[in-house]
Amino acid sequence: MGYNIYIMYEELLKPAETEESAVKRLIDVITVLRNPGGCPWDREQTHDSLKKPMIEEAYEVIQAIENKDDDNLREELGDVLLQVVFHANIAREEGRFNMTDIANEECEKMIRRHPHVFGDVENNLTSKQVLSNWEDIKKLEKKNKSQTESMESIPRGLPALYRADKVQAKAAKVGFDWDDVSGAYEKVKEELLEVQDAKKNLTQDKVAEEVGDLLFAAVNVARMLEVDPEEALNATSEKFIRRFAYVEKNMKDGMSLEELDALWNEAKKQGL
Repeated sequence: MGYNIYIMYEELLKPAETEESAVKRLIDVITVLRNPGGCPWDREQTHDSLKKPMIEEAYEVIQAIENKDDDNLREELGDVLLQVVFHANIAREEGRFNMTDIANEECEKMIRRHPHVFGDVENNLTSKQVLSNWEDIKKLEKKNKSQTESMESIPRGLPALYRADKVQAKAAKVGFDWDDVSGAYEKVKEELLEVQDAKKNLTQDKVAEEVGDLLFAAVNVARMLEVDPEEALNATSEKFIRRFAYVEKNMKDGMSLEELDALWNEAKKQGL
């Protein structure tokens, strides 16, 4: 896994003309920054120190997609690619693996998990069947003997709503699920009553636990209605901001809560 650190700096200043040479250029830039004579900050970075930037860059990609901003999307995808190359460079320096290993392993995984394209499985599956097969193959690859192990493999770093949705989907695969959404509705009502009871009679830790149960139950409703809970909550947050902006713009000193609520209802009528 050796690497030639003799890089002509002037070559790095020229835009690449192909995809392959562009990725090689980025790898070389990071190599220069990480080597003696490069950047002190870049040389100090580790896998651990780069965890937060990786998460932040991924969210900025999502924001660019939602804004339908191609220029920003291109930039933010570049920032994510930078993070991948950075981690690969650190691992290469330590003799563990490199960018070639990363790309090859990903290619092998994609080929294995698409037997209907690269194998001898008939290619007449629906998207849902493909996704189900993907999960089955993934489970075998990771040698998960139970759905519990599959659940435990879901990263804790995921947004909590996404993680809850994935946990519930895995439980549903072995039949641990409501027959229809009405059961999920009733569970939300049950959990809400338990939150109210905990607030009256129990500790703050127990209140937090019951609130968690309520949120988990709400995610179950979203899953059964085929609604992405993370996107739904984000959309509601945006809606709240729009309506609050209207209230704030039109409010006057000394307004009562009822008057503020009336402004809120005006915002709703205006479709905000």
